[in-house]
Amino acid sequence: MSDEEQQRGFPRRDAEGRILTLGDLLGVSLAGLVIGVLALLVFEFAFATVGDSGFGGTNGWLAVILPLWLFWDEFRAWEFGAARVVAALAGLGLGVVAGLLVAGLASGLPALVTGASAAAVFTVVYAVIWFHGVHWLARRTG
Repeated sequence: MSDEEQQRGFPRRDAEGRILTLGDLLGVSLAGLVIGVLALLVFEFAFATVGDSGFGGTNGWLAVILPLWLFWDEFRAWEFGAARVVAALAGLGLGVVAGLLVAGLASGLPALVTGASAAAVFTVVYAVIWFHGVHWLARRTG
């Protein structure tokens, strides 16, 4: 695939398969999060209709599965080295802490809403920390 063909797709990627812009990374990861939330809503509706449980009891953190898959793909696209490991660990740690803080603030809401809110915050924090961190560290380490 030529560079021009790679630039036309979404998300735009470089020759190594790394996402080129933070906007593309946020756009794709948040789209995956929305798909995850919609899937959880469909399952919640189905189970509530059958009568197995009340609506909203599923853990909303499950919505983060598609963004995590994207982040793993982005992690693998970077060459082996400390830059990608440090950026991933920093993003993971800060994202989980931020997500747990939001979950704690929304503790009175149903688990689906609380977890989905926490997953959204995690997704944004991880994407920002990862993108800027891996680019900055890669430049610093050569």
